[in-house]
Amino acid sequence: MNRKELEEQIIENYRQDEQMMILVFAQWCVNHDLDPAELYTRAYPQQAANAALQQGIDLTVPKEEAGDIPHDTLLSVLSLFGNEDLAFVVTEEIAKLDAKSKK
Repeated sequence: MNRKELEEQIIENYRQDEQMMILVFAQWCVNHDLDPAELYTRAYPQQAANAALQQGIDLTVPKEEAGDIPHDTLLSVLSLFGNEDLAFVVTEEIAKLDAKSKK
């Protein structure tokens, strides 16, 4: 594999991993009755129309069919990809969810 092919492979792997991160985020939102597009727009208002996010949303399943995604797992994945603003919004939502569960 030459250098150009290696670079292309690395970029493709990153895109696939990024899409998986988006799917994890979108599914976590669905699992908690949250709108992934609304949370994403709160974090990144300048990127409201995001094709990758929409694709991730399209791939989600109903929460009854999904496995649990721990809050820490989602926050770790978001941090891994440098989505600190989105992680902040998610942290706010986690606090709201925790407050509801304590009632």
